[in-house]
Amino acid sequence: MRLTVDHVTRYTYDPPARSVVQSHRLHPSDFAGQKVIDWQVTVTAGHRGAPHRDGAGDLVQGWTVAGPVTEVTVHVTGTVETTDLAGVLRGHRETVVPDCYLRETPATAADAALTALALRGAGNDTLSLAHSLSALVSDAVAYRPGVTHAHTTAAESLALAEGVCQDHAHVLIALARLRGIPARYVSGYLFADADGLAHEAAHAWAELFIPGLGWVGFDPANRCCPDARYIRLGSGLDAQDAAPIRGIARGIGRETMDVTVAIQQASQ
Repeated sequence: MRLTVDHVTRYTYDPPARSVVQSHRLHPSDFAGQKVIDWQVTVTAGHRGAPHRDGAGDLVQGWTVAGPVTEVTVHVTGTVETTDLAGVLRGHRETVVPDCYLRETPATAADAALTALALRGAGNDTLSLAHSLSALVSDAVAYRPGVTHAHTTAAESLALAEGVCQDHAHVLIALARLRGIPARYVSGYLFADADGLAHEAAHAWAELFIPGLGWVGFDPANRCCPDARYIRLGSGLDAQDAAPIRGIARGIGRETMDVTVAIQQASQ
């Protein structure tokens, strides 16, 4: 499937910031399931730093914007050709050992309810257990935008029994780590045609490490493993760690952010 992306993130500062520094994970991952046809990231009045690839295999690009800064627009456009690998991250080069992703973070910290749900997972092998845990999350947390926020934890979203893709991913990561399965958060995009389920075009899911297969994606929000509709950007321990855009503004002003994302299927 050939997918086009038009992703605009606009930051405004009042009063103007003295300067803005950002770190981007906005370039699609390099693996057997996707091939970049063309890709461009622009930043209003931005100065591009030297890119590097981190231990998780993600391309990281730094940007600086000299002040005074009233507005910064990050515009991502491009085309990616994707292949359905049943969620398996095949051919992805990275150096971080999987057991690093057993580490708990504030967003994925376990409580009694998460522990009880994790113990309900069943399976004769790790892959079966992973599918079971993902299904438990789909049943326990209904998709409902607006009830959670960027800093909602896995425990909080499970208690609400509602949330969005970020919450589904955090809950699944927490359950997997409780059962001894390395798990990480993945940011990216999701295309759905007229028959697709409701979703956010800027999407998130989890990857669990399965012996013999490697990293395998699970998307409890849509009750599936990532397929050709998904574009993978990057990964981390949780949403904050895997954020496509991270940054800091120097100054005392208030920052507001507006995001629009459009994903379309392109003709071959």
